[in-house]
Amino acid sequence: MKTPVISATGLWTPPHSISNAELVESYNQWADNWNLEREADIASGAIEPKTHSSVEFIEKASGIKSRYVINKSGVLDPDIMAPRIAERPNDKISVLAEIAVNAARQALDRAGRKPEDIDAVICAASNMQRAYPAMAIEVQEALGCSGFAFDMNVACSSATFGIQTAADFVRSGSARSVLMVNPEICSGHLNFTDRDSHFIFGDVATAVLVEDKDFAPAEHWNILGTKLKTSFSNNIRNNFGFLNRAAPEGIDAPDKLFKQEGRKVFKEVVPMVAEMINTHMDELGLDKDGLRRMWLHQANANMNRLISSRVLGREASDDESPTVLDTYANTSSAGSIIAFHKHSDDFKAGDKGLICSFGAGYSAGTVFVEKSA
Repeated sequence: MKTPVISATGLWTPPHSISNAELVESYNQWADNWNLEREADIASGAIEPKTHSSVEFIEKASGIKSRYVINKSGVLDPDIMAPRIAERPNDKISVLAEIAVNAARQALDRAGRKPEDIDAVICAASNMQRAYPAMAIEVQEALGCSGFAFDMNVACSSATFGIQTAADFVRSGSARSVLMVNPEICSGHLNFTDRDSHFIFGDVATAVLVEDKDFAPAEHWNILGTKLKTSFSNNIRNNFGFLNRAAPEGIDAPDKLFKQEGRKVFKEVVPMVAEMINTHMDELGLDKDGLRRMWLHQANANMNRLISSRVLGREASDDESPTVLDTYANTSSAGSIIAFHKHSDDFKAGDKGLICSFGAGYSAGTVFVEKSA
């Protein structure tokens, strides 16, 4: 049986960033406009007015300070409150495939790999450009890879599910080198007129190269073990899909965008993920004191703080549980990979860490890794 390892990662970041102050100014202007248009109904008590957001509210609720986006002007326009991304003709690469290719090229360069060395491409993400053809096949074509490609969606856990799938392909001999990409334009499904969630998401693309150890570069990451879990919940949901055209309410109904019962998610996901991590460590014979770092899903600073404390038995330091949430916001499947990509170069041979994701579904994944000797 072959031994899968992580050879390299890649990261592509959009050029535009939106601060909390900018986002709040836009939202509050939209709220004022909405209230003015409905002034009579509000005065009669028929409807409640929209309340203002604030920088303090956002940072206390999430730990987010800014986010990168594909399109800034549309998001900040009180008359639009959504990104405006032009559709491309069918003979041009789609925007999600394009940003996936950008991240993939970086991963290939870091591993000294050529596109023709890749046997399979997995596009694992929450936000798919279309039902078909698969974005992964488009990425495969754009890069010039051989073999096969397909898309998979397990919401915010897509990357860890993709890593295990890639590792299984290597173990079975189905592929020697697997490229797993996570293009996420999360701003496209975010309701920027919802005060409780208008600040949550950002856009980005990441890539992970999983290969047979005998083929991988000398400097790589041994995969000590992977574990996946799902448990159905409606507390995080997005009902947008290809059947919406047939629905009477069309595609503009609020439930066709991101919806979340935040308190329920916090209460239910934190213990589930902490228990999963601890159980997986026991199964692998690992000890919390030997865990150098945790690259947790970047959804909420308070969730990560509590999960890491339940694993370590104490408050984790910024070095032990680094965050990119403050500058990238929640980037769904890409979050833990960004943290791993940006905060792993200081590892020495034998140091061990955890890539962990969790999100809608519910879904969760753990990938324990060790820096090669």
